[in-house]
Amino acid sequence: QVQFVESGGGLVQPGGSLRLSCATSGIIFRLAAMGWYRQAPGKQRELVARITNGGNTYYADSVKGRFTISRDNAKSTAYLQMNSLKPEDTAVYYCHTIPIATPAYWGQGTQVTVSS
Repeated sequence: QVQFVESGGGLVQPGGSLRLSCATSGIIFRLAAMGWYRQAPGKQRELVARITNGGNTYYADSVKGRFTISRDNAKSTAYLQMNSLKPEDTAVYYCHTIPIATPAYWGQGTQVTVSS
């Protein structure tokens, strides 16, 4: 079964840092492009970062320079290092292979709350 399990979220003050993890199963991780998405209340889910199997990365303008996506093929795990966090980064963060297939296999996500 395909499964994505996000972890590492929590409450952090503005300017703080957080490192999210995405443990995967049921996929050939080393061949997959991975993406991190987020969804704030009342907003659509949006792509914030992606990484190809070869390590090429993309970032949304809103997080460029602050977030870093990475992967550990030995652990079949993707990561999102988030620095200089802002209140507008508050959202539930999800990971998934890219492109999103039908059916998709969205996990529960991990809540990131940036507040003083």
